Amino acid sequence: MTPESQGKVQARALALLPLIVFLAIFLGSGLYHSLIGTEFAFYQVKAPVAALPAIILAVLLYRGKLNSAIDEFLKGASHPNLILMFMVFMLAGAFASTTSSIGSVDATVQLGLSIIPPSFVLPMLFIVSAFIATAMGTSMGTIAACAPIAFGFSQVTNIEAVYAIGAVVGGAMFGDNLSMISDTTIAATSSQKVQLRDKFRVNVWIAVPAAILSILIYTLISHDSQTIAYKDYDLWLILPYVAVFFLAFSRLHVLAVLTLGIVLSGLMGIMVSPDFGILKLNTAIYDGFVGMFEVALLSMFLGGLSAIMQKEGGLQWLIQRIYSITRLFKVGRQRAGELGLSFLVIFANLFVANNTVAIILSGDMAREVAKEYGIEPKRAAALLDIFSCVVQGLIPYGAQLLLACSIAKMSPIELIGNIYYCWVLAIMAILAIALRFPRFKPA
Repeated sequence: MTPESQGKVQARALALLPLIVFLAIFLGSGLYHSLIGTEFAFYQVKAPVAALPAIILAVLLYRGKLNSAIDEFLKGASHPNLILMFMVFMLAGAFASTTSSIGSVDATVQLGLSIIPPSFVLPMLFIVSAFIATAMGTSMGTIAACAPIAFGFSQVTNIEAVYAIGAVVGGAMFGDNLSMISDTTIAATSSQKVQLRDKFRVNVWIAVPAAILSILIYTLISHDSQTIAYKDYDLWLILPYVAVFFLAFSRLHVLAVLTLGIVLSGLMGIMVSPDFGILKLNTAIYDGFVGMFEVALLSMFLGGLSAIMQKEGGLQWLIQRIYSITRLFKVGRQRAGELGLSFLVIFANLFVANNTVAIILSGDMAREVAKEYGIEPKRAAALLDIFSCVVQGLIPYGAQLLLACSIAKMSPIELIGNIYYCWVLAIMAILAIALRFPRFKPA
C-alpha cells in the first residue's frame, strides 16, 4: 500500500492553514508582548479566543456544506479521548483546589523539607512523577497529583517554580513513554504489529539513560539550595496524596483515582479543620473547575480543529511529503528511514497536539517506511512513542503543559526550556538513530 492510496481522504496542504493561524495569533501575541515588556505576555490573548479565527477559517475551507463542517468539528471536539481529557482537567483542578484549601499541599511540603535534603528536591520530584506515570500509564493524572506539591516546594525554597514543574512534567512523560499500559505504548505497538515487551526492550535503553542524565542535571541545579526550616504540620492532611499515590499503582481508572482523592480531601478537611465544612468543600471544588475551564475549553476547540484538518487531508499531505523525502536518501538507508518515520509522528503531533492520536495517524505510513528501509518493527514502535512523547511534553498548547501551567500559574513558554528530560530524550533518540543502538542478537 502506497501513501497515495491510503484511505479515501485527498491530501491537501491548505487544510493545515487554520492551525498555523492559531499559532501565529497565540504565539505571535505572546512574543510581541514579551518584546515590549508586558507582564504576563502570553496571557494577553486568551488561547481559546485565539482558536476561534482558526476554527472559522477551517469551517470556511471545508469542501462541503457548512452544516457538515460544523458536524465534523463537533465530532472531533466530543471524541472520547477529549472527553476523558476534559474530565481529567476538571477533576485535577478540583483535587488541587481542595487539597490546597485544607492545607494538604503545605503539610506535604513541610514533610518533604523535614526529610529530603534541599539538593535532592528536584530529582525526587522527577523520580516520584516517573514512578506514578509508569504505574498509571498517563501523564495527565501524574501532573494533576504532583504539580501542586512541586509548586508548593518552589514557594518555600529558593528553587524556581519552572524547575520544579519541569521536573514533574519530565517524569510524567518518562512514565507515559515507558508504561506498559500507556495508550501511546499500545498505539505504537499495535500500529507496528509488535509485542509490548519487544518495544520496551528498545525503548528502555534510550529512555532510562535520558532519565539518569536528567536526574543529574536537576541535582546540579539544586546543589546550592538553601536549607529551609520546616514548620509543624498535620500528618493526616498528607493522606489524600498518599492515597492517590498508591491508587495510581492499581488498575483503577484515573478518573476514579482523582474522584477518590477529592472525597478523601474533603473528609480530611472536615475532620481536621473545624472551619472547613460542606459549603467550603463545595466552593473549593467549584473553584477548581473554574480554574481549569480555559485549558479544558482550548483542548476541545483544538480537538475539533484537528478533526476538520484530518478530514480535509492536511495531515495526510504532510505525512506524504515526509515519506517522499525519505525515499530520496540513498546512503544510510536505515538511518534515513528512522529519521523519516520519526518526522512523521513529530509533525503529526505538532498539528493534533495529542501524542496517541499522532501515533495512530502516522502508524500505517511509518510501518510502510519501516518495511521499505528494513527497520525492525520493535525499533519503529519505540521511535514513534519516544518522539511523540518528546513533542507532547514540549508544545505550549499540549494538554500536559497547559495542565501543569494552570496549576502553577505560569506561561507554557516559560516552562518549555526547563523540561530537561524531553530535550535529553530527543538527543538520546537521535544518537540511537545515528549510532544504531541498542543492538540485539538475532532471535
